[in-house]
Amino acid sequence: MGNYIAYLNFLDSKLQKFFAAQKPYIFCQKGCANCCKHAQFPYSAVEFRYLLNGAMTLDKETQKKIENNINLTLEKKKKYRGKKFLYDCPFLINNSCSVYNYRGIICRTFGLMTNNENQKIKAPFCAFKGLNYSNVMNLRKKTISVRKFKKLNTTAEPLGFNISYKYLTCEDYERTFNIKFGESKPVIDWFEQQQIP
Repeated sequence: MGNYIAYLNFLDSKLQKFFAAQKPYIFCQKGCANCCKHAQFPYSAVEFRYLLNGAMTLDKETQKKIENNINLTLEKKKKYRGKKFLYDCPFLINNSCSVYNYRGIICRTFGLMTNNENQKIKAPFCAFKGLNYSNVMNLRKKTISVRKFKKLNTTAEPLGFNISYKYLTCEDYERTFNIKFGESKPVIDWFEQQQIP
C-alpha cells in the first residue's frame, strides 16, 4: 500500500493545483453528493483494497450502515435488467463520503473538466445541474461560452485536464510508482463477486 499512497499523494498534489486554478468555476461543497449518486464508480484492485482498509477504521455503526447499503444495492442489481446498472455509492451516508480519505481516483478527480485524446474538453455532468462550470457553459452546445466567460471578469480560463481514469491508471504510473492497479470494475461488482483482492 505504501507505493499506492505515494501515488495518491502525488495525484492529490496535482489535483489541488488544478482545482485552485479553476476556483471561479468550482461549486463543490460538503453535502452536495451529486458525484456520489447514480453512477458506476470504477475501482481498480489496489483502489478497492485501500478503500476496504479505510472502511475497517470506521466505527462499527458506520460499518453496519455501509454493509446495509451494499446489500440493498446488490439486491437492486439482481433485479435490474438494463445494460448499465447505476447506483448510489454504498459509502455515502447522509450525503457525505464515509471514507473520504480512502476514496478512489474517479472520486478525487470528479468536478474538473477533462481532455480526451483528441483534446476535446468534457465538462462534469454536474455542470448540467447548475454546478461546476455551469457559469461558463453553453449547455445546449456543450461548449464554453466566451460571452459568459467575459462576463465573469476573471483571468483564470476554464481548462480541461488530462485526468481521465484510463490515463491515471496507465502503465506509466504503474512503472513510476512501482504499483499494479490490477483489474478495474464498478465498486459494487467487487462486492457482488466477493473477490476481495
